[in-house]
Amino acid sequence: MALQRVVEQIVTGLGYDLVEIAHSAGGLLRVTIDWPWVAPRAQEPAAQRFVTLEDCEKVTRQLQFALQVDDVPYQRLEVSSPGIDRPLRHEQDFVRFAGSVVDIRLKAPIGAAAAGQVHAARKKFRGRLEPTEAGGWRIVWSDEPPLPPGRRVSKKRVPAPLQTLDFSLDEVRDVRLAPIVDFKGRGGVAPAPA
Repeated sequence: MALQRVVEQIVTGLGYDLVEIAHSAGGLLRVTIDWPWVAPRAQEPAAQRFVTLEDCEKVTRQLQFALQVDDVPYQRLEVSSPGIDRPLRHEQDFVRFAGSVVDIRLKAPIGAAAAGQVHAARKKFRGRLEPTEAGGWRIVWSDEPPLPPGRRVSKKRVPAPLQTLDFSLDEVRDVRLAPIVDFKGRGGVAPAPA
């Protein structure tokens, strides 16, 4: 716990959020940082800040000094941004990324709660994260396989039904943003001429 306390104190003191710490075999200490999230005000677009190489270098320098002073054993230190498969750990992360596609892994299979719609031993899902009316969370997905690129879709085709699963944070082992990359750009809308 001393490691967690030291790292969190340095990271938050520099103005960042600590996303996760991983201490792996071989002495690698991996620290993931992000900018603190501020909820956007009504009718104001959310400002998105990204962690840069300079941010990682600044945190690395401070952590190296602090870990040496506190005599924390490690061989290599790696400070990075969360990346496209960012883990969601706290309620604030879920609020921030509501509406995003996530990969979720439950602690236990959903069993009878699926009412026969999903295999009883299933623990992994990919779908859109949504808040529930009761203050919990829901994942919405379709088990329809994606179409191959270039294949046309018939207008008569009936899409697979959407399925939902409500869950609490206590039931979740791991939730990460789904690493989906769109190489087609941002909707294909050309910027307005200046």
